Amino acid sequence: MTASKPTRGQTERTLTQRIQNLYQDKLGQRPEKIICQFFDEKLAIVLEKSLTRCEELLLNTGREEFAGNLRSQLNAAIKPQLIELIQQVVGVNVTALLSDTDLKSGTSGMIFVLEDVPQVRDLESIPKIKKEKVTERDSELL
Repeated sequence: MTASKPTRGQTERTLTQRIQNLYQDKLGQRPEKIICQFFDEKLAIVLEKSLTRCEELLLNTGREEFAGNLRSQLNAAIKPQLIELIQQVVGVNVTALLSDTDLKSGTSGMIFVLEDVPQVRDLESIPKIKKEKVTERDSELL
């Protein structure tokens, strides 16, 4: 049964691809680079060069406040879709999403707080995971 679950690396790659596609579909631009990393019951995601052309135009014409407001609205609009995507791929409910964007660098960061550790085959490969969680999962499989 565990062989059917993806590995941590496979799950992180799937998340990267699906998030790129979501941003392309909904915002018209995909981030240049996305990094996903699990930490126990958390998932950290960094999006590099994530600003849209509209945000860049506002920034380049001295309208930083409007660019910040636009980014806040975009983050709020895409939040439910990101949560749904994470839950589908990871197989665990999201209890919280914290996010922010640095307009100067165009980098966005998100932390997803998960209800439980992700449904992956190699649970022990997740940094900071508590050993008792790995033991619990192993005993459930017996």
